[in-house]
Amino acid sequence: MKTIKKLFNIFIIKPFDFIQRYFKTFIFLLIVIVIFGSTTSTKDANANLAKIYLKGPIFESETFLSQIENLKNYPNIKGILLIIDSPGGTLAASVEIADIIKELNESVPVVAYVQGTMASGSYYAGMYANTIVANRGSTIGSIGVIFNGYNIKDLLDKVGIKSQSLAAGEFKEIGTFTREWSKKEKEYLEKLLNQQYRMFIKDVTNARNLNPNNYKDFAEGKIFGANDALNLGLVDIVGSQVNAINILKELSGVNEIVWVKNGLLESYLEKLTAKAINQVFLNLSKIQ
Repeated sequence: MKTIKKLFNIFIIKPFDFIQRYFKTFIFLLIVIVIFGSTTSTKDANANLAKIYLKGPIFESETFLSQIENLKNYPNIKGILLIIDSPGGTLAASVEIADIIKELNESVPVVAYVQGTMASGSYYAGMYANTIVANRGSTIGSIGVIFNGYNIKDLLDKVGIKSQSLAAGEFKEIGTFTREWSKKEKEYLEKLLNQQYRMFIKDVTNARNLNPNNYKDFAEGKIFGANDALNLGLVDIVGSQVNAINILKELSGVNEIVWVKNGLLESYLEKLTAKAINQVFLNLSKIQ
């Protein structure tokens, strides 16, 4: 019961408190943007380099794609700096982002900078960059696939709740949390996960020119520090964001950098979202 109250506080009370605290500020800023948008526009037709971000858990690809779409407003872009700090996420969304980066890198050089974490889905998403530069304090890898589930049958029995459902198809209820999975369901899920895992390994070895026979060295869900990741071929350089920018400058042939700048509203929303996510994870870490 204590844990339930804490979860309620984190996912219900805290978000409403956050919204209430910052709602007026957001509305005021939005009005300012609307009124003075024409005079405060940060678009620069001469921008030649841009930064795009892959941060936080990956649940969908549309948000990331919108950053790419925005770059169409800048016809003189010669290169992209992809800043990554993400623990990963869903496989489908990660694959979509990976394909976007792969296609983008065929048009202009993309240099990925690992600011904090490039693991699991975010490694998948960023591995097609021309060059990967990792902060020496970053963590990289976690190449693997996982399917999580819960079995709350004992809890439901204790509370007096019984589940009921109708399903057509032997495996339609696969992954249910109201009972223990059957042996056949587990075998089916393992087969699916192994297929996805093999695809992950194949794509990594192709993107990074690694030997697929050595997959146990760099995959198996292992997480690595920057220097170990470098030795394994998962990244190209251990360095700073300045190093990444200099590499991008050289690859793109740009002499004087003119960055695409985020608008005032976008910058505010990024900070607001980051603060909200950090608050949720902070509270999650307090659950005993």
